[in-house]
Amino acid sequence: MAFTVGVVGAGQFSGQFAALFQHHPGVSAVHVTDVISDRADDLVQASGLAGTFASFEDMIASPQIDAVAIFTQRWTHGPLVVRALRAGKHVYSAVPMAISVDEIGAIIEAVRETGLTYMMGETSYYNPATVFARQKVAEGAFGRLFYGEGDYVHDMDLGFYEAYQFSGGEGWKSTASYPPLLYPTHSIGGVLGAWPTHATAVSAVGTVDQRGDGVFDRAVSQFDNDFSNATALFELDGGGSMRVNEFRRVGYPSHLRESRFRWFGTEGSFEQLALTSVWQTKEGVEDISDLIDTHASISADDPTLANVAPALRDAFISGYAKIHDLERIPEELRPLHNGHEGSHHFLVDDFVRAVTDEVLPPVNAWQAARFTLPGVIAHESARRGGERLTIPDMGEPNDR
Repeated sequence: MAFTVGVVGAGQFSGQFAALFQHHPGVSAVHVTDVISDRADDLVQASGLAGTFASFEDMIASPQIDAVAIFTQRWTHGPLVVRALRAGKHVYSAVPMAISVDEIGAIIEAVRETGLTYMMGETSYYNPATVFARQKVAEGAFGRLFYGEGDYVHDMDLGFYEAYQFSGGEGWKSTASYPPLLYPTHSIGGVLGAWPTHATAVSAVGTVDQRGDGVFDRAVSQFDNDFSNATALFELDGGGSMRVNEFRRVGYPSHLRESRFRWFGTEGSFEQLALTSVWQTKEGVEDISDLIDTHASISADDPTLANVAPALRDAFISGYAKIHDLERIPEELRPLHNGHEGSHHFLVDDFVRAVTDEVLPPVNAWQAARFTLPGVIAHESARRGGERLTIPDMGEPNDR
């Protein structure tokens, strides 16, 4: 039976997903709420949605709404998710899951007690590189994996200034200083989306920003943060290590590929650059770029992208790669816009399947914690000058 979705936040990102939920055969209606009511009204009109709610509180109190999809600013997700679950709503949440151990634990507890669906919308789980590596792991082609890398390399100059100005208003500089390691899921989620393990300890280093433009200025930052770049080295359960880079000041073409990955095993390895991806064994090297490169799903000049900075649009329109399993996507979605290396269609479909079939989604609350919590601890390690810290684990999902 189809269910209704309430979209929370009508910013640059949510409009893409509202339209996909609207067209999914498992969804009967989509409503929107935003603290800036005109944005909610505009999104309803542009996408032909069912209507608006005056507030988040009104939305989660309404019997009209079965599930909510949260697209608010990244440090607000945790409390909103718990309130929605406690109000009896299934929850799809943009990344990150939350920004503290306590917030993450509260989500786990709420999901366990309510039995409702929670899914974090991590794009890297569906990144073609991660899909490829996941297949190689299943085949045993890596041998024993012992090392992985995930980089989320996105320079502030390439669209992030405009994005923070759009969402933050006059005080945007205080929020644009958001700590890189508190947004770790695009790097960690790609590595651990293929490698079934979790982080147990970390040592991290942050680079103090030197631009001097008021962003990443601790006197201005609401997060007391002056790190614009950070690197973390994690110990993994069962042996092995993972390194992640979260860079916001970097000479790199993030409009071509924001996230990139490497995995090394005893029998095979995978490495990725901005435009090249290779599978390697002891016998030689195979260029697999054609298999995992994506293609634009719509024009970068599409009217639905009017509020998205030009430097961000390539990420918003990158569609399927050859390695993606299109057959599992409903026909209603396949011709529509896709984005973030083909992940948007899979994200929406997996959430809808989880709710209607009463099964755990791939990035359920427990997996989301393993993608998010290591970054929270890593940021604290960086603030302590690289001190090695233990990472708590929330465990495995309980049976539905």
